[in-house]
Amino acid sequence: MSEVEPKVWRLAALVPVVAAAAVYGWARWCYTAASPPSAAVALVGGAALVAGASVVYFVCVRGSRSLFGALFLALGLLLTVTATDQAASRAEVAACVVREVKEQVTSSAGEGLPAERTIYRHLLDCPGGYPDELTDERRLAARGGEVRVAYDPRHRVSPAPEGAGSSWTAVLGAVLLLVLSTLVAAAGPFRDE
Repeated sequence: MSEVEPKVWRLAALVPVVAAAAVYGWARWCYTAASPPSAAVALVGGAALVAGASVVYFVCVRGSRSLFGALFLALGLLLTVTATDQAASRAEVAACVVREVKEQVTSSAGEGLPAERTIYRHLLDCPGGYPDELTDERRLAARGGEVRVAYDPRHRVSPAPEGAGSSWTAVLGAVLLLVLSTLVAAAGPFRDE
């Protein structure tokens, strides 16, 4: 192993930390800034950060493990965006009346595929007219019932039932995957005996 290679491995072990900070900052800006980028710029910028970090990681780690580490990294970064979305400010809460509930059943064909899943689309009458729809995996209220909806008045984050915006699952998943990719990089190259 040359003297340059240990430096490359140390750099690769830092890529998940630096990439997670950059992706979090980008997503936070896109979701909460007073003047965020357009949706197209936000998507392209986020995709470039995730893809760029994965490529840098892959090139630095090299070997058969680099593919798995880069995959862990990319998935961890996507979960970082998900956690940021879920934690983003839904500063307003509205008491909305359910106009109608549409039920959609998604089914699978074949053995071993996921079981049927039911999605409930609640059409709402809210003060001010927004939000006008809320989708959930459970029926939140019957027709004519009331639902308290937390929402972003700037419409950058999708509305959610009040109190349902917990991001802990996504945060824990992101941390686990980012730690795995760091461990893969920190392990260094395989050595032939």
